[in-house]
Amino acid sequence: MISLNQIVRKQLTYLALTFLMLLLGLASRIYGYLLFDVLELNAGDAFWAAMVYFGVRFILVTRPPLFSLLFSLLFSFGIELSQLYQVEWINNIRGTTLGTLILGRGFLIVDLYRYSFGILMAFVIDVLLFKKKRKQVL
Repeated sequence: MISLNQIVRKQLTYLALTFLMLLLGLASRIYGYLLFDVLELNAGDAFWAAMVYFGVRFILVTRPPLFSLLFSLLFSFGIELSQLYQVEWINNIRGTTLGTLILGRGFLIVDLYRYSFGILMAFVIDVLLFKKKRKQVL
């Protein structure tokens, strides 16, 4: 059984990782011109998806990492697929900076690969970070 103190420590770790992914994602957008082309094109979406994964881990800290991986994939894919829905009210939201960062603008199948990569990398970091304390990963 995991203690309340351990849960709080894990939550703080996941919260810090969530904000780190947010900062790295924003930095990749702002300073992308300083990166290799492949990173400039893909890093922002991968960091966004990693942020989603760590945010899910923060909220559902007692659930297994595999649950968070699957939930994050469903959430991220759902956001991307929602971009196929193009009506004025949601496009007005997408037209704002925050709306674009959260909802995106237009559907791109390559984003699904970027999200998958980001979530998978976050999952691996999560498992490696807590592997000594976890008997069963999945």
